[in-house]
Amino acid sequence: MNENKPEQSAAIIDFSEVSEQLHTVADYVRFGASQFNQAELYFGHGISDAWHEALTLVMHQLALPQTMVAELMQCRLTSSERLAILHLFQRRINEGIPAAYLTNQAMFCGLPFYVDERVLVPRSPIGELIDKRFDGLITNTPKRILDLCTGSGCIAIACAVAFPDAEVDAVDLSIDALNVAQINIEGHDLSAQVIPIQSDVFSGVAGQRYDLIVTNPPYVDQEDVDALPQEYLHEPEMGLGSGVDGLDIVRQILAQAADHLNDDGVLICEVGNSQVHLSAAFANVPFQWLTFEYGGHGVFRLTKAQLVKHQQDFMQ
Repeated sequence: MNENKPEQSAAIIDFSEVSEQLHTVADYVRFGASQFNQAELYFGHGISDAWHEALTLVMHQLALPQTMVAELMQCRLTSSERLAILHLFQRRINEGIPAAYLTNQAMFCGLPFYVDERVLVPRSPIGELIDKRFDGLITNTPKRILDLCTGSGCIAIACAVAFPDAEVDAVDLSIDALNVAQINIEGHDLSAQVIPIQSDVFSGVAGQRYDLIVTNPPYVDQEDVDALPQEYLHEPEMGLGSGVDGLDIVRQILAQAADHLNDDGVLICEVGNSQVHLSAAFANVPFQWLTFEYGGHGVFRLTKAQLVKHQQDFMQ
């Protein structure tokens, strides 16, 4: 890792002083946000600022939904609740652990998912496409969907909810990730619709064809890997980096996807900041780069016909 990367300084919270002076939910959300800002924490795991990160941790510790915040802000906390919240704050600062790993929960497409350090925290802009049921991007309602590099299973499960008549295969190379995906599949009662499969790219689905392939593969280039904030170091490295330009796995997907799509099939793939590398490597390929209302970039669409036309380019 980059030796010049700034490190977060350890926080020493005087628990007795704080717990004596702060009493309400609002007090602790404000205090946590201030501490996080002073520590210059990084927020990139589904929560965009210190206030909402602190709020998430407080409400998790109280075992209450965030929808009740307005009613609870002036409620006083017990001494044990106050100390437990302060411990969470200290771990967030000193260890750089994203809130999702401290709470073991993340939201995606309005659905809750169990997460731990075996999988990336769900945050893909592909969620916006799923919410819109891929409007304008697919010709027919998909009957078979493949979520390639499924991780927590969030994309596969969200697709299954959006298309309840579709069969969804959720594939990943990591058994650890598939074990987490299985927790989420069972948690959403989708065991009959979403099937986890161990697969190195397409190796585990040989001969299978789909109407829609959706994938958020590892795509971070080496330069960005070397500069990742501390929070990202808690995520599985194999889920982030993919070679010098971040495209090692994406190239395999592009070369093989056509063989696993039905005639009207479509590939939706996220490559993030490696969009610049992909566009340069395949300048003659008409990638359709998608735009997002709620933020995000580096997601492209290709049809089976386009993948077939440029398959030889992808294999070089």
